[in-house]
Amino acid sequence: MTDDKENKKISKFVSLVLRHKPEVIGLTIDRNGWATTNELLEKINAHGQNITAELLDHIVAANNKKRFSFNKNKTKIRANQGHSLDIDLNLEETTPPEYLYHGTGERTVATILASGIDKRERQQVHLSADEETAKMVGQRHGKPKILIVCAGQMKADGFTFYLSDNNVWLTDHVPAMYLKLA
Repeated sequence: MTDDKENKKISKFVSLVLRHKPEVIGLTIDRNGWATTNELLEKINAHGQNITAELLDHIVAANNKKRFSFNKNKTKIRANQGHSLDIDLNLEETTPPEYLYHGTGERTVATILASGIDKRERQQVHLSADEETAKMVGQRHGKPKILIVCAGQMKADGFTFYLSDNNVWLTDHVPAMYLKLA
């Protein structure tokens, strides 16, 4: 088994390929985000990475954010959310809790409070069910700030929510009127 640093590097590359740029290695991804596991392994190795089926299995199982999923017999793999690719994860509309949370950096808070949260280059806005997860997300963008999303009211007002396989809440946009600073 490789060390944690190498596993993280491989995990980030798998994330890049499955979520954003399969063309980097010439990988085929279907309309639901699935790639054939053997093709992924073959093309990643041809691209200069050293990855076995066992290592991929370990990376999928050990990823603290549960970014990836296999199908039942592990012949296919996909990212659970966060795609910039136009794919359909076949998620069912779900009723969110009353409040969800969004972590961001301090420098973007004023803009978000004025205009809301946009999905930007991703397919949907990502929200967390707890403040601690949102804080960890926010730390990637500088000094973390947590925004409370009035998700229950959004749902009552007709907005749609989905829950990904790795428990990330997804919606298309969060208007500013549903936000407050934690």
